[in-house]
Amino acid sequence: MNKASGTREAWQPKTRQEREAVVAELHAILASPHFCNSKRYPALLRYVVEKALAGEADSLKERTIGVEVFERSPSYDTNADTVVRYTAGEVRKRLSLHYHEVNEKPPVQILLPPGSYVPEFLYVQEDEKPLETPGRTLVHGNSSAENGTPVEALAPWSPSLPQRAEALTKAQVNGTAYTGLKSKRLWAVAALACVILLSALGWRYRRAQPELPLDRFWAPVLRDQTTIAVCIGGSVFSQTHTSGVATATKDIDYPFVSMQSASAVAQISALLARSGAATAQLQASATTPLTELREHPVVLLGGYNNQWTLRLLAPLRFHFIPPEEGERIVDEAHPGTFWERDPKLPYSGADDYALIARFRDPTTDSWVVALAGIGRNGTEAAAQFATSARYMALLRNSAGADFSNKNVEAVLKVHVIEGKTGAPALVAVHIW
Repeated sequence: MNKASGTREAWQPKTRQEREAVVAELHAILASPHFCNSKRYPALLRYVVEKALAGEADSLKERTIGVEVFERSPSYDTNADTVVRYTAGEVRKRLSLHYHEVNEKPPVQILLPPGSYVPEFLYVQEDEKPLETPGRTLVHGNSSAENGTPVEALAPWSPSLPQRAEALTKAQVNGTAYTGLKSKRLWAVAALACVILLSALGWRYRRAQPELPLDRFWAPVLRDQTTIAVCIGGSVFSQTHTSGVATATKDIDYPFVSMQSASAVAQISALLARSGAATAQLQASATTPLTELREHPVVLLGGYNNQWTLRLLAPLRFHFIPPEEGERIVDEAHPGTFWERDPKLPYSGADDYALIARFRDPTTDSWVVALAGIGRNGTEAAAQFATSARYMALLRNSAGADFSNKNVEAVLKVHVIEGKTGAPALVAVHIW
């Protein structure tokens, strides 16, 4: 490419070594901070790159990507559901940030041009002397180099450069040129082999151990994730509510969480820390936009004080009815069946009810775990239930099936004595 002219020419790798160089760069990108904490963006980028390398770039259309990557139905409305366009825009932005921040430019770069889902593969020129080879351009000027020193330019990696192919495939994914197998490289390779061997032995050992129902419940949420959004509802004091509090809206500068909600956060954070797979990222539900819920799997804490709990659980069989209609959990499959706190008893002495739900939500296209009580005692008990191996075994027995990758809902009854949260008990279970 002639950098001064700003034109680009798409290039399709032909040889195995050329394709391996592109795949190596793809892996480096997916391991970068801009991609490693998400599932949505790596999925789209990996899909389009693999399709382009396979010579199937013509199939990279919005609807096809929506169906094959994001599991939309073949007839879905692309105007109403913009998941592909939104994700592609984020991928373009993150690719730009990635290449802007790397210390050394890699020999191969991957771009996603605006208005297209077909990736573009570029080759970085680093030679100090111009070569009489098609596609090579060196840029001189006082804006980027001093005293006429040539700087690197981007150009399509032409198949007419076979002498570069082997070097590219051997290049480190961080852009450092391959300099030969020195002794320190041999030690590094040996150390890597030992790590892989130990990991394999550890994996075989873990596979030999029975997987606990607790692990199965959280497996879809923790799979390939490093950050889990924990979205908690906030409250404000209110003399007009039986509970003494009302839901904090986004215009409230200083909402608070109850001791029971804080206990729920602590239990979830401890579970994530023990798993070693992810950390909790605490967010207030009132100020959390939908776009952030698309970034990671989310744990929703709180029922009527959490707008996202009410919204995302509304289509499910067990859900909370709108607060203006009362505060209760209903069973959509059996109209007339519901669970609510006894209004005749003081709030500190009325048994609470809670919902536990784990499902893949079509709105966020990610896994959602909801731990929500009608009141604050129910939320605390739901968190206790979802982080306990014993309680998860009870859920597994009630579900009567392996719920590792299925959607599951459960209704809990929670005893409350003098405002303290008692043990939760299963009331109803639904799995699909």
